[in-house]
Amino acid sequence: MYTVQSLTVSVGVSKLGCTHLIFVDSGLKINDCYYREVLLSQQLLTTIEQVSGDFFVFQQNSALAHRACETIKLLQWETPAFISPDLWPPNSRDLKPVDYKIWGVMRDRVYQTKVKDVNELRERLVEVWAGLQQNVIDDAIDQWRRRLRACI
Repeated sequence: MYTVQSLTVSVGVSKLGCTHLIFVDSGLKINDCYYREVLLSQQLLTTIEQVSGDFFVFQQNSALAHRACETIKLLQWETPAFISPDLWPPNSRDLKPVDYKIWGVMRDRVYQTKVKDVNELRERLVEVWAGLQQNVIDDAIDQWRRRLRACI
């Protein structure tokens, strides 16, 4: 997730494709309940299944909302291949492809000219995301194992 001005955005990425941008309502705190009941159950898991079909591996980091007991139970039940929390990377921007590569590319493209308000920012994010080439995502994913090994 990445907060831009007053927008918080979530997305799922893979070599098979990506989800659409999921905007979190302004002012909402992303606690474990919101993460589980809204972001995961109503949005992310459904769109990930649309992108990848019946089989996918869902990996996240150790953010508090991600490792809540009820969130882990939901993911064990709802995802076909669940990576247990003891194998998750820490909550580090250096270990999340979206943070270390993809949002940077997005930011550069969105802010080529000044953004006048949040509505324009949202429109630009959607437009840039729609035009983002899969090779940018693939490159970020390919860096992931190297980054994990460097931390180990």
